[in-house]
Amino acid sequence: MIREFLQDAANRMDGAIIALEEDLAGYRTGRASPHLVEKLEVEMYGQTMHLIQLAVISVPEPQQLAIRPYDASSISAIERGILKSNLGLTPNNDGKIIRLNLPRLTEERRRELSKLVGRRIEEAKVAVRNVRRDILGDLREMKNESMITEDDYFRGQDDLQELTDKYVKQIDVLGVSKEKEIMEV
Repeated sequence: MIREFLQDAANRMDGAIIALEEDLAGYRTGRASPHLVEKLEVEMYGQTMHLIQLAVISVPEPQQLAIRPYDASSISAIERGILKSNLGLTPNNDGKIIRLNLPRLTEERRRELSKLVGRRIEEAKVAVRNVRRDILGDLREMKNESMITEDDYFRGQDDLQELTDKYVKQIDVLGVSKEKEIMEV
């Protein structure tokens, strides 16, 4: 029964890691990456959609993204979405393809991005710790209802802490890697 709780905790902590990886992929590092704009919200057909649902995003050059809409009539909506975003990029439209030229990052912008990454890393750690808190509460409840022994409770608590430490370490590694990537000139 405790194993089931630990498996649930591992699954939920995996979810926090996956969400973190997706978020970090969206941070600009000076090199063009489709992840930068994939989740960009575009108002189209009376609803908000992610850019990836409306267009093919490619990287023709290291400092450029090319966005080819599936429907040519969506070009203006995609441009509006890009301009509304906080990316600070200006779209160039030739009627069929939108090109985004990514300027080199300044030292100041690199430091800002590094701080944003740090905040996101801390949010992921909080998510993992919240999972630990929830599972500890479940274990405590089971112990109080005499469904498990006190020894099993403490063993489960130790196993849960090991699991939490493992995921927090994984988050730290992702954070250090992304900050290094951002600060790389």
